[in-house]
Amino acid sequence: MTIELREPDTVMRLSRMGAAHQTRLSFMRVLLRKLRQEKWKFDRPVWKIDANGVGTAIYRAIGPRRTYSLVAFAHDLPDEMRSDRVIATAWDATFALFDGTPTEADVERLRKNVPLQEAGRVSDSELSLSRANRSVRLWNHVVECLAEGRQPDREKIESVGYLMRTTAVYGSGKFGAADYKTLAGRNVLGGPFRAEMLAVYLIRCFSLDLVEHFARQKGGSKAANLDPDLRRALGIGNSTGLGMAPFLVNHPGLLSAWIIARETALAKVRNIERAAPEEIQVFQNYLARACALVDSWGTSHEAQAVRVAELRSDLDALKDRVANEYLDQQKPWDRLFRWATKKLSVEAQELVASLVLEPYGELIDPLAESMTVDESEGFQIDASRPLIELKSLIEQRYRWAQTPDYDAPGHSARFWYVSEAKLEPRLGERYDEPGAEREQPLDIGRRASRLENDLRRWPDNVSIADFLTSHPEHRRIIRRAQLAQSSPYSEIRDNLICSELMPIDMLRCKLSFFGATRFDPRSDRWVRITMYQNAPFPDELFNLPEDDWIYPDTSSPAGRAAA
Repeated sequence: MTIELREPDTVMRLSRMGAAHQTRLSFMRVLLRKLRQEKWKFDRPVWKIDANGVGTAIYRAIGPRRTYSLVAFAHDLPDEMRSDRVIATAWDATFALFDGTPTEADVERLRKNVPLQEAGRVSDSELSLSRANRSVRLWNHVVECLAEGRQPDREKIESVGYLMRTTAVYGSGKFGAADYKTLAGRNVLGGPFRAEMLAVYLIRCFSLDLVEHFARQKGGSKAANLDPDLRRALGIGNSTGLGMAPFLVNHPGLLSAWIIARETALAKVRNIERAAPEEIQVFQNYLARACALVDSWGTSHEAQAVRVAELRSDLDALKDRVANEYLDQQKPWDRLFRWATKKLSVEAQELVASLVLEPYGELIDPLAESMTVDESEGFQIDASRPLIELKSLIEQRYRWAQTPDYDAPGHSARFWYVSEAKLEPRLGERYDEPGAEREQPLDIGRRASRLENDLRRWPDNVSIADFLTSHPEHRRIIRRAQLAQSSPYSEIRDNLICSELMPIDMLRCKLSFFGATRFDPRSDRWVRITMYQNAPFPDELFNLPEDDWIYPDTSSPAGRAAA
């Protein structure tokens, strides 16, 4: 029997989306594989950072046909001005990813605008705009140790995982940057968010170079460079809030393409009849390394701490199961996954769904090319269709939306809006705060329910066009419903305005596709993560095994410390 893709009613619930883990199809991993396969080169042609750590640096990624440059500006930021909140106006460092090699005039133009972030403007020569702050305690510890000629404490390195964290990485036309269509067809950066992932990868290089620069300024000739294993154990942090959440609602076709790729990969592996001994060994190796990562996964969020503790227990059960199960039997990965679905938490189930993909790069990595879609397709409503088709479609695709009573305060407790100050998405309390009249159309379930209620009063043979002349308010949800015919995973099948909504579930789903690890929610509305931890640096990209970095290598000193 062929194993099919998991049903949208299973996959598209926030409780499961909020337990998602990175996979081989996550954008950071796809990017580094492509940089390696195309033999990209990297250099740092400009390093004009003074003794106070202020100045300009440029990092270049040089490919067979194109060059991209990270232009970095380092600032002297007083401690009292350091904030991860979007209302911040100054940062330790600011960045732009430039399309090509910038001239001195380009750098001067960027110097006048990039440090201002939202208050400045960039051009279509820039692919992203970003900023970052230091993780002060770890930063100071690393500088002090290196300045004295010794290595920093491994446990401190592992417990934090980064020296800087970005608080925004803007792209796709924001603040004047190049529109995403500019990158269409470019092999390395043509996929979703790859330009932003390249910027973060180079920001990581900058953060490590800058901390060693500080150590040299303080320690002089006795200062040491970071041990390569410790250096690799430092990624880039990120603080992400509500601004990211509406993306999954506003790009339903793209979301569906991402989920289809991941679910297709899982189904392909579950359908494998027999696992070769070397494939079983790869899985067992990654399981051990995943356990090390989870053991080092710290969080101050009470609910997430409970989930991580449960995940550690589940991984112990998984190791016992693998040790006592014959993975060389028929359809071993399906049997293991079905066991996990019955016995383990959702968090652990989704980690298993990630781990079983690791031995099968040749089988599933090509699916990464299916994760980009033309969002203009399907935008126009086919208004010639009769209402009977629309009624059937709503019944099939939006049955989940009919359960809540949207007139009950608990089911309509919140509303999404855009803040005037920062033009960022926000979540208001409908019955306690003003502003509901400016609500953004993210209440998909309520809109589908209202559409169904109005459709009941219309004959089946009337056209959608005639219906819309009387009910133009339903244009948006009808368009989404027609898109859902070809994009089965386009809708989050939960009420996005209820009092029980946890926006961090939406954030985690998207960040898992980026390739983030060590999710650390700070509330129900923002989360800290780690990116590129354990990844090879540009000078190591061709010397280390391909795409073998997402979990700490337990054979290395840093990996043994995590384990």
